[in-house]
Amino acid sequence: MPKTGGKKKHLHPSDLHGASKLAVDATIGLTNLVEVMHHNILRAPNIFGTPTESPTSGITGFVYRSIRGVTRAMGGGLDLALGQLTGLLSQEPSSSEREAVVSALNGVMGDHLVASNNPLAIPMQLRRDGVALALTKKSLARAIPQPSGKILLLVHGLCMGDLQWERNGHDHGAALVADPAFAVPFTTVYLRYDSGQHISTNGRAFAELIETLLKAWPVPVEELNIIGHSMGGLVTRSACDFAQQAGHGWLRALKKIIFLGTPHFGAPLERGGNWVNVILDTSPYTAAFARLAKIRSAGITDLRHADVHDADWEQQDRFASSRKAKANAQISPLPIGVKCYAIAAVIGKKSGSLAGNILGDGLVPVQSALGLHDDPARALAIPKSRQWIGYEMNHMDLLDRKDVYARIKKWLLEKT
Repeated sequence: MPKTGGKKKHLHPSDLHGASKLAVDATIGLTNLVEVMHHNILRAPNIFGTPTESPTSGITGFVYRSIRGVTRAMGGGLDLALGQLTGLLSQEPSSSEREAVVSALNGVMGDHLVASNNPLAIPMQLRRDGVALALTKKSLARAIPQPSGKILLLVHGLCMGDLQWERNGHDHGAALVADPAFAVPFTTVYLRYDSGQHISTNGRAFAELIETLLKAWPVPVEELNIIGHSMGGLVTRSACDFAQQAGHGWLRALKKIIFLGTPHFGAPLERGGNWVNVILDTSPYTAAFARLAKIRSAGITDLRHADVHDADWEQQDRFASSRKAKANAQISPLPIGVKCYAIAAVIGKKSGSLAGNILGDGLVPVQSALGLHDDPARALAIPKSRQWIGYEMNHMDLLDRKDVYARIKKWLLEKT
């Protein structure tokens, strides 16, 4: 996607104000842990190999160094002084590095940021080119010069943001817009949300936002399609459930949902954090989160059981190593009349081994990503023709691999 004009700021006064509200040592510690987790995933060692404590490099390294640098710079006197400046520059263009810093911090402790009214908390927005859309007909017509009747919504995953759909120079959304294979091009809209809040909290807000978007769209809406990466797929499923309960009209326009590495039945990322607290750090993918103990956000712990409803987590100990399933637990089927597709990744070569299927992309097992379950009543009805497994790729590779894009394109070209 094209970048916004103007000089972009890596840090805003509101960032400093927000950071000063956090405990210095705790923030630095959390930053170190998330950085180590990302480094281990991208390094893709053997799943039971020796985890590294090395920091990341390049842009990713800059992101985490920024959090640590801002945190160390905080002093008690800054809170009052910078509080007066919070709103002055908060609307200026933001750099991708700054966006990544704030997204990572929200993923780890976004629920705390909201509860403490911290200005670093991310408000849910629909955006293009990193700029929030005002959801009125006039504003949308001004922000989108040539809107199409085909809308493609992209929903990011945990600790990420809308600008991070671009990886290694590729963005699935931007590529689809430019692809000549589509007679009528898509108009892409990106969701930005606080991934540290409960999935159901985000799902409810997302459902309301889509309803508002479609009512204000400048031209008649022919179809709506959604691509959800990781947690983004769960937020999408939750939104569909809330929309059905509320009688929203946008469900009638929804034609396809494509899930990229979505943990439909939970992810080892969070479960590992619990297990390793008991049996030591056995995996480089979960070692960092194991040390987070009970500081993990609501969003992270929701991944453990793929909780998409309020009732799934209410009156539950979200940090318990195990929990009893509720007798009245909701089964969340896919929305009726919507074609759903699922892509899973495996970090190893194609072998059909049990270990490869269980480990999946290092974060999400293959079964979970494809919506398969031992209990047929809970399995998602995704036909095999709408499932695909990519090999020798990790969870983040789903964002820029050419074969993943080719599969997404093929499915979107299919007649609804």
